[in-house]
Amino acid sequence: MNDGAPDSLIPYDEIVQEALRAVVGRVLGQIVAEGGTLPGNHHFYITFRTGSQGVSIPAHLRERFPDEMTIVLQNKFWDLAADDESFSVGLTFNQVPAKLVVPYSAITAFVDPAVDFGLRFQADLADDEGSEHEMAENDAPESGGDSDPDKPAPKAGSNVVSVDFGRKK
Repeated sequence: MNDGAPDSLIPYDEIVQEALRAVVGRVLGQIVAEGGTLPGNHHFYITFRTGSQGVSIPAHLRERFPDEMTIVLQNKFWDLAADDESFSVGLTFNQVPAKLVVPYSAITAFVDPAVDFGLRFQADLADDEGSEHEMAENDAPESGGDSDPDKPAPKAGSNVVSVDFGRKK
């Protein structure tokens, strides 16, 4: 007799992951619709798998971040666009401009430290063992604000939603 939960024929974990990733798309879409500027002190840390299908980043960034990278959308970004499947944004890395295209399915974390909100997702690659990675260090904001761009995203908090249904291997 099996002591664990029965296998579901309905992919609940995938449905929930997709719905929560749609939250990221809706937030980014709202920012685009309102002129592309983040309101108040809001800023986003977005972590994604660089090797996921549909991710488009410059070769030098892919070499530096072969598995995963975190970008910060705060003051110095441009051409933010969001559709149903992905978002794109212009950022600078060591004063070199770059355009990134990231499908929502590649995102592993979305954090807005200004309001202590975060979402964590299962990786979309076969190996869902996340490895530690360094921050992408896209260039610091031009003007000072109340938030510290060098401060890492919060690991957990009262508003962090983590969805992990324990994939079977």
